[in-house]
Amino acid sequence: MVHVDASLKAADLAAPLEQVFRLAAAKTQAIERRRRPGEGAPVFTVEGRYTARGWTEWTQGFQYGAALLVFDATGDEEMLRLGRRHTLQDMAGHLTHTGVHDHGFNNVSTYGALRRLMNEGRIPENPWERSFYELALKVSGAVQAARWTALPDGLGYIYSFNGPHSLFADTIRSLRALVLGALLGHTLRGERDCAVDLLERALRHAETTARYNVYFGEQRDAYDERGRVAHESIFNLNDGSYRCPSTQQGYSPFSTWTRGQAWILLGFAELLEFVQHAAAGAQALPAADAFGGAEAVAARLAETARAAADHYLQHTPTDGIPYWDTGAPGLARLGDYRSRPADPYNDWEPVDSSAAAIAAQGFLRLGACLGPEGAVYERAGLTIARTLFSAPYLSEDERHEGLILHSVYHRPNGWDYVPEGARTPRGESSMWGDYHALELALLVRRMAAGGGYRFFD
Repeated sequence: MVHVDASLKAADLAAPLEQVFRLAAAKTQAIERRRRPGEGAPVFTVEGRYTARGWTEWTQGFQYGAALLVFDATGDEEMLRLGRRHTLQDMAGHLTHTGVHDHGFNNVSTYGALRRLMNEGRIPENPWERSFYELALKVSGAVQAARWTALPDGLGYIYSFNGPHSLFADTIRSLRALVLGALLGHTLRGERDCAVDLLERALRHAETTARYNVYFGEQRDAYDERGRVAHESIFNLNDGSYRCPSTQQGYSPFSTWTRGQAWILLGFAELLEFVQHAAAGAQALPAADAFGGAEAVAARLAETARAAADHYLQHTPTDGIPYWDTGAPGLARLGDYRSRPADPYNDWEPVDSSAAAIAAQGFLRLGACLGPEGAVYERAGLTIARTLFSAPYLSEDERHEGLILHSVYHRPNGWDYVPEGARTPRGESSMWGDYHALELALLVRRMAAGGGYRFFD
């Protein structure tokens, strides 16, 4: 169980954050110098050097988005030039990629970040440049929304690369692309010029995910434990009926792959943040009417995020770093592993620091949305951040291209590097883990100054 430090404040992490951004700048430059066009997007490290894994190139936006986050935090103009140049040169193909469910990862992290920086006055206002970013976001949101499986009762989802029968937990964070497209006044045009409301489609996907990928302790099956998350849900396309849970990267459909749970926590917290902000500004959200209005939608988003957050706190070691799956069989060899800090060097099951980086941001955003009753979640996020931004997780060796160590990509497929003499993966980084650690670091830094940032700003 995570030991939440109730006295911890964002300002207490000021010194570690300075080191995080300094290291991130050096590592981003090292990757830029070494890698060549055509090598594929860097995905995870092997012996400290980033390598590609030609699957969907879903990490390209994290590579260039990381540079933009470093600029945001430090004002390093070279990081801005790097991120802006590669967004222009390399990201167009991701806008019209119809075969993936991860537009929010690639495109909001690049085009969206640059638009946000312009909105905040961090980069000069330029109408044509702004139009370029906004057109990209409109296209991305519409292309992502078109990857749609309709279900009975007005539900539906953006389907995964497994096909139209498959709903992934991960996709909840790609709804950012749909939300931004909707905020920019865009709609998807379908057959016979039918207009599809991007925000309504995002909310339908969120409700479908909550209903089928997240458990609420309602005896849905023998393993229905509140806050447990199924990585994948499978549907019968002949009649739209739900069939079973599944998983691509977890141990079992009936255990919780912790990175999937982290995606749920952060994705639902971000949507809650948006709905609350829109409602507070008296912005009309007619898309929410199908679900009882904005207040009912916000309540559902909060319920789902809190369930995932509470389960994470109960089933994670004391320092906030989870093992890669709550049902991983080797955990039995570790005894009462939840009563002590995680051990990234054990020989039975690897930890996943990337899940911690994603979840920590989710805790912070959820805590802010809930007001006084969210204080425990905010402190949980800070507690996890403090662990991540220190040894043995922060990669202080500038020869290692990764920022956050002990990340795991695909344990079932055996894709992660296992050093000689070890039995489990360790000591390596992932591009999504590093990127989300920087999002987390930027959020904590702004919290310390009394502010924050949101993808839709």
